[in-house]
Amino acid sequence: MRTVSELGEKKVIETVMECLDKTPDMPIPFGDDVSAVDLDLGRLAVVKTDMLVGKTDVPPSMSLRQAARKAVVMNISDFAAKGVKPLVLLVALGLPKSFKEEDVRQIGLGLNEGAREYDAHVIGGDTNEASDLIISCSLLGICDKHILVKRSTAKPDDIVAVTGNFGKTASGLKILLEGLPAPETTKKTLTEAVLMPKARLKEGLALAQSGALTASIDSSDGLAWSLHELSDASNIGFTIDKIPIAPEVCEFAENCDLDPLELVLYGGEEYELIVTAKPELWEKARRAVGNLRTPLTSIGRVTKEKRLELKTEGRTRLIERRGWEHFKT
Repeated sequence: MRTVSELGEKKVIETVMECLDKTPDMPIPFGDDVSAVDLDLGRLAVVKTDMLVGKTDVPPSMSLRQAARKAVVMNISDFAAKGVKPLVLLVALGLPKSFKEEDVRQIGLGLNEGAREYDAHVIGGDTNEASDLIISCSLLGICDKHILVKRSTAKPDDIVAVTGNFGKTASGLKILLEGLPAPETTKKTLTEAVLMPKARLKEGLALAQSGALTASIDSSDGLAWSLHELSDASNIGFTIDKIPIAPEVCEFAENCDLDPLELVLYGGEEYELIVTAKPELWEKARRAVGNLRTPLTSIGRVTKEKRLELKTEGRTRLIERRGWEHFKT
């Protein structure tokens, strides 16, 4: 009998799902970023839960306030990928008995900071004793059915695009966890990406409203892993011909003799959006986020063959299914 460390998160989820009776006419299939309940009148109640655990999700130098804020941002980012505005959160806290009153206060401040940053409110929750810090957030929002963007609806010849640049969090984690050197300005930018992540909520809402998208996911598990998740959900492939690498990542990789593509493809917790768009509406999608001064970069095309390839500098390589996976990573 395999252990969960051998199964990995994906197989653990599949095993649990096999034990569940499926809700009739689910608006969003199992395996997407969020779940939903049909409210009739063309509206959905959209729900999401995500858990932060001290041992696996809180790197050195991250304060309790930053950790609590991150727990909220993790959930908000998945709403961003669906084009759903969050309204309220419930928060369940598992706290070690050794925590001081000020520790609890800092967690509360971080929760409020994360929620209010995206115009949401924490309205309740639960607390319990735990051997490690646990912050589990459950998020609720309401949207029109036609607005929500799923993972499972990408089509061949769609344009695949991303917000922002990649590689900063993977580089920042190498600085925080492995002590790799970087010039002070570069170090600050890269570690800030880890300690104070941002969800692309405004961008996700604008893109969903544009009607240009066919599918969407956030990149919290890494660019490569997220592309594979989209591929599985939509039963399509990708030919990627461009990767937007943050300039600080190029500098860091060169100074530390690292492969920048490894940092960009196989890191995690970037919280950028990876979307597929109808070719005829591509300019409309770009304008939607351009008004927010956020770049939306075309990085390739959706293919009919379920194969993920990276074609750069005259070379073709397979994009491996690697990234952050609980229990295995």
